[in-house]
Amino acid sequence: MTPDTFKVACSNCNLRELCMPVGFDNQDMKKLDEVVAKRHQVKQGQMLFANGDEFTSLYAIRTGFFKTCISNEDGREQVTGFQMAGEIIGLDGIVSDRHSCNAVALEDAEVCVMPFANVEELSREFPVLQRHVHKIMSREIVRENGMMMMLGNMRAEERLAAFLLNLVQRLHARGFSQSELVLRMTREEIGSYLGLKLETISRTFSKFSEDGVIEVKQRYVKILNPDALKKIFNPQPCHSKL
Repeated sequence: MTPDTFKVACSNCNLRELCMPVGFDNQDMKKLDEVVAKRHQVKQGQMLFANGDEFTSLYAIRTGFFKTCISNEDGREQVTGFQMAGEIIGLDGIVSDRHSCNAVALEDAEVCVMPFANVEELSREFPVLQRHVHKIMSREIVRENGMMMMLGNMRAEERLAAFLLNLVQRLHARGFSQSELVLRMTREEIGSYLGLKLETISRTFSKFSEDGVIEVKQRYVKILNPDALKKIFNPQPCHSKL
């Protein structure tokens, strides 16, 4: 990848509260600007990094969507996550100094490159930054635990409901609609992430639409009945009579 690169200041970024710790004053923010070496533009379909690449940096997404994925022994792709603006990717490389997955842009995107050596150096000066990095790592662990529970215990309808609710919640935190979204990923990629076949994903979308829970037009999704979607994801336990 040979993307365009240019310098950017965290202090002037409207996403800084999403990917950087709060509580920094203007002087601290100027020092934090030193963490970001440059900004990369990544075209749709291009890899930001690949499995086996040397780990050097974390990446804060400014615009666009990414998917992270791994390849099985038979060559099939397994999607492990979807990331959007304000989120940081690349943490997988910390443990072995090499990336363990591919990060692919689902649309034209822009990322801020944060050399990990810079992050570590500034973390020693600002404990709040170190805690923030730890929180990001902890969030990934919690997310992976949640995925294990989803794949092990949830029915197809529950998995898709959880996916849509999580996606719209994250988008809403970035100023987007609380009920409408455009899926940047394909049905097949959603199925790979949720451990479901493409046919099952398509059938479940159709059922939600027929039941009046959502409205679907290709990649456009409107949540018509959020309470019903939440009930699908978190059904009330059945109490048997004694």
